[in-house]
Amino acid sequence: MRRYGRFDTAEDAVQEALVAAATQWPEEGVPDNPLGWLITVASRRLTDLLRGEEARRRREDTVARWALPGERTAPAADRPPAETDDTLILLFMCCHPALSPASQIALTLRAVGGLTTREIARAFLVPEDTMTRRITRAKQRVKDSGVPFRMPRGAERAERLGAVLHVLYLIFNEGYASTSGPTLYRGELSAEAIQLARMVHRLLPGDGEVAGLLALMLLTDARRPARTGPDGELVPMAEQDRGLWDAGRIAEGVALITEALPRGVPGPYQLQAAIAAVHDEAQDAESTDWPQITALYELLMRISDNPVVRLNHAVAVAMSRGPKEGLHLLGELAADERVAEDHRLHAVRAHLLEMSGDLVAAREAYGAAARRAPGLPQQRYLNSRAARLADGS
Repeated sequence: MRRYGRFDTAEDAVQEALVAAATQWPEEGVPDNPLGWLITVASRRLTDLLRGEEARRRREDTVARWALPGERTAPAADRPPAETDDTLILLFMCCHPALSPASQIALTLRAVGGLTTREIARAFLVPEDTMTRRITRAKQRVKDSGVPFRMPRGAERAERLGAVLHVLYLIFNEGYASTSGPTLYRGELSAEAIQLARMVHRLLPGDGEVAGLLALMLLTDARRPARTGPDGELVPMAEQDRGLWDAGRIAEGVALITEALPRGVPGPYQLQAAIAAVHDEAQDAESTDWPQITALYELLMRISDNPVVRLNHAVAVAMSRGPKEGLHLLGELAADERVAEDHRLHAVRAHLLEMSGDLVAAREAYGAAARRAPGLPQQRYLNSRAARLADGS
């Protein structure tokens, strides 16, 4: 991107370089400088792709405009790559104001986060073909805008920050609770999101929402070692061995949110981090402070009212005030078409029906949730809950 200013072509060249590496490295060995090898191969492929174009003069002019002040336009492989800086630049570039907020997030998930179009579509609760068109249009808008490959400054950076944080939030969620495939989580996505959040936090150490998002990721990821059993089966939080939770990440996350909260009116990431901290600091499931979690969700709904927040609020209400109140809230939420067919709504309903003693209805709801669950671990867990109730055990 830095050298050519061509988003879609650069992406294609990088993909071809990765294919070449996957083919050659197992036979020839990994090169001493793998990143430099990939950049060199991608650059050569880009040159081949562009060589046949008629507008060579215009392309050279574009290259000159896209170079950073004082930077020579030598091939990327000829200079040490500023990997951290370039990742942040690409992240902010995908959130350019020429794009709608939804397109900013979708493009960044695809270009920086590496999510598939199907995964992105599920995160947005839209059909896959709709998301394909959105990403294609976003790439074209970036190409047409002529936006320079540099870190935005001042008000321009502040304008893009909200979309950047939302992108990282979605990447982390897809890694922590994968919406497809045979495993419950994709550790490489969660790790990538945390790494990127750390970069943004180093860039903006005084921003409360940046700190809140990083804290939320750390506090949530700390539970990952206990989320699956020996055979990869899902283990709900109430049944997890909390001795397996990552105490270092919990301590870091709690310190971040404790420092951020007093700075001013908390935003949605800070409130979610505070909720995660309440869960993580409880010695066991029975000692969880559900009234405090309920109050935090009610604050969150005032500034970020969406069906997933309302679903989590219903769970907190059920745990603090009884399952009947939680089921009443779920009944209202079922009218929202964005979540009506989501497996999480049916799974929560099943759990609350089980808590209330209606085991027949709970079994049916677990079955409905399993049929809608996107991943095998969720399906197996929900089916096992339904089978357990059928057995009366």
